[in-house]
Amino acid sequence: MGCCVFNVGNHYVHGLHLFQATSKIVALAKLGRITSARKLFDEIPHKDTVAWNAMLSGYSRLGLHQEVLCLFHRMRIANARPDDFTFTAMLSACADLGELRGGMKIHAQVVVSGCQSSLPVNNSLIHMYGKCLSALSARRVFEDMNCTNEVSWCSLLFAYTSYGLFDAARGVFDGMPKRTEIAWNIMISGYGQCGDVELCLGFFKKMQSDSHQPDQWTFSSLMNAFSELKEPFCGYMMHGFIIRSGWVKAVEVSNSIMSFYSKLGSHNDVVKVFESIGIRTQVSWNAMIDANMKIGDTHEALLAFQQAPEKNVVSWTSMITGYARNRHGEQSLSFFVDMMGNHIQPDDFTFGAVLHACSTLATLGHGKMIHGSIMRHGFHAYVYVGNGLVNMYAKCGDIQGSNSAFNDILEKDLVSWNTMLFGFGLHGLATQALELYEEMAVSGLKPDKVTFIGLLMTCSHLGLVEKGRALFESMVSVHGLFHEIEHVTCMVDLLGRGGYMAQARELVEEYSRTGQVETGLLEALLGACLAHSEVRMGANLGEYLKIFEPRKEMSYVLLSNLYCLSGQWKEAEMVRKTMADQGLKKMPGCSWIEVRNKMTVFVAGDHSHPYMEELYKILNFLKFEMRHPCFSGFKN
Repeated sequence: MGCCVFNVGNHYVHGLHLFQATSKIVALAKLGRITSARKLFDEIPHKDTVAWNAMLSGYSRLGLHQEVLCLFHRMRIANARPDDFTFTAMLSACADLGELRGGMKIHAQVVVSGCQSSLPVNNSLIHMYGKCLSALSARRVFEDMNCTNEVSWCSLLFAYTSYGLFDAARGVFDGMPKRTEIAWNIMISGYGQCGDVELCLGFFKKMQSDSHQPDQWTFSSLMNAFSELKEPFCGYMMHGFIIRSGWVKAVEVSNSIMSFYSKLGSHNDVVKVFESIGIRTQVSWNAMIDANMKIGDTHEALLAFQQAPEKNVVSWTSMITGYARNRHGEQSLSFFVDMMGNHIQPDDFTFGAVLHACSTLATLGHGKMIHGSIMRHGFHAYVYVGNGLVNMYAKCGDIQGSNSAFNDILEKDLVSWNTMLFGFGLHGLATQALELYEEMAVSGLKPDKVTFIGLLMTCSHLGLVEKGRALFESMVSVHGLFHEIEHVTCMVDLLGRGGYMAQARELVEEYSRTGQVETGLLEALLGACLAHSEVRMGANLGEYLKIFEPRKEMSYVLLSNLYCLSGQWKEAEMVRKTMADQGLKKMPGCSWIEVRNKMTVFVAGDHSHPYMEELYKILNFLKFEMRHPCFSGFKN
């Protein structure tokens, strides 16, 4: 071993041997001083495989997986020979990054280097393929192994449950030489993630009857499963069970309980659990950020983000998602830019969130830049990201870009088809929307209730009454889907716009007999009355809505406009006075335009824009051109 001289911080360390330097790197990495560890590593003139592995393991332990890949690339350039420890660190990084292609390349290098008989490397390969949702590849590695252990079996079990192959998973579980608590937890977690709570609970009971004690991971999986249920009773009961079992202080369990109450919107319970946690992890802080964002308290969420000792991709994504959800699109975009500036690698959920922000702001320029970043990071093939791109382009007015993004999605899910269908409807392209629906049927994918909302809205806006009727009836007769309030409202709007007022009223009365009357349904009928000057019916509806929803301004506005249209000025004035007495104001109309990546907003009644006079001149000129196209060289 040679000696080396290097500098750590401001202190020069002389004469340390390579073994001592490597030990120092390991110690610094364990203390979280990864920058100092890397500085020490870089100053070692002649590194052996152990030194490279120490640095790789340090990065891997802290979840800095991208740095692991970059360092391995440097290791290859330096002609250092990788060993079992190198490959396990690399495969772990590929697994956590979802880098299937990178993991397959490492697999090839494992074979070339002769490490394919290593038990830890094979277990890491199975785990990597499982995390990257390639269950068949995981199975092939398992079958080629001469020697297996409990980790091998559990890794294969995880691969099957992650991919949703529960019959195969059950076969592996039943065939295990020895079932460990980890195996039981994998099955419980897998069933919980796919929403099968009954099987989840069934395995929990069998686990105890089989003399296996549940641990923090069992309870964490169960609480996460109950978080997805509409009714909270199971979650409440499990929380009580956890308290009695003594696991409530375990940080993983506390974090899952926080997430459960966060999804319920029970902010006070989240705060109580958070304050009771002795040692808070990143997950604890992320749950607190998410809970504050869910109740719309962006300020408290920001404080929690700033107070968190460490921030990972989930922390940043929670902020980006929360701001977008609370209609603070500009802050959402700003946080994404800051995240990239801090060299935090975004994931598919990050890109989905920031695309949502772009769609709410209708900023096409920003959306295209995000699209470029998605391509550079290799997330363009992810269906969740692809769906976000389809929605963003459609909402930003670029329907061709939306259609292109839709065609780029290799494995489209129902959300992909529905998003594109809504996009065509939003742009008034009824023919394309209906053709897409036919393509979807040919592909073998069954439409859901959201599909028919999009179709009926499209038919309504374009006056396709008969087509809308046929689709409405086919929901029950062909697809076995029951009509919900949204479908009935769309149908009332369609009939009302088409002038079929009696049929629209009959539909409202028919639905009212089967369930509670919804204001949206009556407002749709009132809007139709306004469009067709049906004063008597409209007046009755408006007066009913004033009593039914006295704090909602829409009914007052529609009723006042109806009275004005029929010349009943006194009645219109009385409605406006009642509205003023209630302290209600009409939401002013708003429009915006993006020029050179800058957004300009116009609000009805606001004349403060510095170029308002010039804008009015241009608008009047355009209005004249539209009314007299012959003066502009256009033909009828």
